[in-house]
Amino acid sequence: MKTIGLIGGMSWESTITYYQLLNEMAKNRLGGLHSAKLILYSVEFAEMEALQASGHWQEAGEVLAQAARSLERAGAECIVLCTNTMHKVAPQITAATHLPFLHIAEALAEELNRFSVKKVGLLGTRYTMGERFYTDILNTAGIEVLVPDEEDMQVVNNIIFNELCCGQVREESRKAYQAIIEKLVAQGAEGIVLGCTEIGLLISQRDVPALPVFDTTQLHAKKAFDFALEN
Repeated sequence: MKTIGLIGGMSWESTITYYQLLNEMAKNRLGGLHSAKLILYSVEFAEMEALQASGHWQEAGEVLAQAARSLERAGAECIVLCTNTMHKVAPQITAATHLPFLHIAEALAEELNRFSVKKVGLLGTRYTMGERFYTDILNTAGIEVLVPDEEDMQVVNNIIFNELCCGQVREESRKAYQAIIEKLVAQGAEGIVLGCTEIGLLISQRDVPALPVFDTTQLHAKKAFDFALEN
């Protein structure tokens, strides 16, 4: 089994999910006392969020590039960035080491194409929904991306940063997300992408019975564990 290098802490609430999923996959696939071989570099999220908010993406990218270099020195055999938003600086991270970088949007695109889903509604931070670094990868894979309008986008973003990243899961926020999802369905979405690693704490398939939900945290973890088992 290869050793997976995780860059986490953005937020630590969702990094826990990665750790749990990867170890559950090891148990379920390999049985017995097996667990995943992991090395975690957890950053200080308040510092990263301040760099995001001030537009200092180059500096944020260097923090994560340094984390990747540390993981490589520690013996990691791939890099998994445990956040959707910070894939905006994926090129900096990729250039920092000789290790494979397992991109979360590529894992998502592979799954959407596997199910022949060609139009999705995307929920995530305002950076992920409003910029091209993420949706371009899906578009290149032949997938059309719908995002909420500006007002709803702010609602989605506020719930992520003010609640989910702080470990708060509120029923009224679940209902707000469901209402936004209904609008995306009305626009022709064939699936809903949980494009922030924290959203899975609030929304699951049972909350969206009308169409499939694609949780990027789960898909990313699966891609990482599949890599770990490759010869």
